[in-house]
Amino acid sequence: MSSAITIRLGQRARQRIAAEGVQAADIAIIPAAAGGPKGLILNGLDLWLFGSWLKTAPRPRKLVGASIGAWRMAASAFDDPAAAHKRLARLYAHQRYPAKVTAAYVSQTCRALLDELLDGRAAEAAGHPHHHVSVLTARGTGALARTNGVRWRELAGFLLAAAGNAVSRDRLAGAMERVIFHNRHDHAHWLREPFDAFAGHFVELSPENLREALLASGSIPLVLEAVTAIAGAPGGAYWDGGLIDYHLHLPYQRDAGLVLYPHFSDHIVPGWLDKSMPWRRAGGADPALENVILVSPSASFVATLPNGKLPDRKDFTAYGQDHAGRIRDWTRAIAESERLADAFARWCDKPDFKETLSF
Repeated sequence: MSSAITIRLGQRARQRIAAEGVQAADIAIIPAAAGGPKGLILNGLDLWLFGSWLKTAPRPRKLVGASIGAWRMAASAFDDPAAAHKRLARLYAHQRYPAKVTAAYVSQTCRALLDELLDGRAAEAAGHPHHHVSVLTARGTGALARTNGVRWRELAGFLLAAAGNAVSRDRLAGAMERVIFHNRHDHAHWLREPFDAFAGHFVELSPENLREALLASGSIPLVLEAVTAIAGAPGGAYWDGGLIDYHLHLPYQRDAGLVLYPHFSDHIVPGWLDKSMPWRRAGGADPALENVILVSPSASFVATLPNGKLPDRKDFTAYGQDHAGRIRDWTRAIAESERLADAFARWCDKPDFKETLSF
């Protein structure tokens, strides 16, 4: 296996690939994590998967994402996914913000970005017959339902939520609930049966609500405004889906097929507030991971990128008003991501288990 990627396999995935190889027809679910600019490093994989490999075996597939992951999965559901992924990478990398910026300004900028991404063709992504997109969002409850856009109330509400999460994720479920915007063809949604403490609501995606659902899924508290009045959805304030589902630790074992998870990290963190709690990472004998193929950039690959790291949200501050410098380095990282696709394509042709890892 090329040193550009790391591959982790669940036990059922390992056994199936050993017996049958890697078949595009076996891929049933593709998750896409939140993580802002980190998701740019998966552009090469997205282009190969949706622009080429998966097209060889069309079938209904579940594409589920939060934040930039939801944006990536929406791009994957266009009639021309390769063009959409190139457009998303360009638009995301070319964001520009003044030195002092308000949440309203960032929300307005992201709405304009999504308008360009959707390009008047929201119906394609919302109702694709084979690529069934699910957009994960977090709807505030309790104190987070009564912020009314007041910054100190938002801060107080999220501090309370973080304090509860420090005790347990079940406590976080008292501050927010999961709202899933899903493809209209996906009637018996695979997440309807409860699997954790978070209440769940299901809303059918439409051309009328796709943009706002995508915006809500990426609306980081205090950085963007909450999204409200989403067509067809329960009332309330909607926030970044990564608050609940940062790396999408979902019950993948419910599907008989394989889960192909292109990820910017080689581990899965359940929620955004769990990042500093390594003991909450999914792994070991977790049944949710038994049919997962996790593909991520290797440490040696990351070391070759500008600044020796993945693009991330801190770059907006680190580069300041040097927009050209940040765009140059992010664009280079996006171009380098083609190496990940090349490495994974070779592995799919001839899987090498000696260099794969387990969870």
